[in-house]
Amino acid sequence: MTIWNLGSINADMVYGLPHLPSAGETLAALTLERFLGGKGANMSVAAARAGSRVAHVGGIGSDGRWALDRMTEYGVDTRFIAQVDVPTGHAIIAVDAEGENQIILYPGANHAIAQDQLGQALSQAVPGDLLVLQNETNAQVEAARMGRDLGLTVCYAAAPFQADAVQAVLPYLDFLILNEVEAEQLRESTGLSVSDLPVQHVLVTLGSKGARYLPKDGEVLEIPAHKVKAVDTTGAGDTFTGYVLAGMDRGLPMPQAIAQANRAAALMVTRHGTADVIPDLKEVLEARFT
Repeated sequence: MTIWNLGSINADMVYGLPHLPSAGETLAALTLERFLGGKGANMSVAAARAGSRVAHVGGIGSDGRWALDRMTEYGVDTRFIAQVDVPTGHAIIAVDAEGENQIILYPGANHAIAQDQLGQALSQAVPGDLLVLQNETNAQVEAARMGRDLGLTVCYAAAPFQADAVQAVLPYLDFLILNEVEAEQLRESTGLSVSDLPVQHVLVTLGSKGARYLPKDGEVLEIPAHKVKAVDTTGAGDTFTGYVLAGMDRGLPMPQAIAQANRAAALMVTRHGTADVIPDLKEVLEARFT
């Protein structure tokens, strides 16, 4: 099967800082690195490294050929990434000595994806394939509706969180992934707890505590995280999502898919960077945690 990802592609400019800046503060960076990033690209690379066939639907500007080449190198099918007359998206990421981060995001080409480009890509999907979306591109509702009509398993990673964006795609979803804060924000907006949402599978990430899986017709499961020393949390959630989707695609039971994703995320936070340092399946399976 194939995981289809309508997803963002960014240049991540990562600045190492002694601490995160406060309002009005000018702060000299200690280091600067450029990585392939964007929640979409991160998830595509993670799912590909976890052993799935992944086709990415997205956009880059004339300055983004390097990103497309790198995604191809990492095993992602990039035939459905279009070059548009808008600069490639980018993120300015500040990371402090404890691994916490602040991010400024410029959407760029991620918001210039044409409907016919999307339709052309998904016309090659088959029932049972997975479609994943995040809130960093345009055409989310159109893609979710198209995926449902085509018999795909439609998944939504609700970040960056906007309650309106989640509610717009909610009628088409089979699987929703969000964190604890986002779950509470969605409850405040809709009046529904995550367990009452009209979605077959809901997964709430709990940071260092692990994840909570809430199937519509089953028992709530708590899957603990592994304890590691974090140096950079950027991209850990995307790595987790990509590995969960790959586990679903490969037919793993959901608890096993989530446990494997927890291992991948634990490895990810011990590394500086985003898509370029996502661990592959061999590393994940061989990792030893205390």
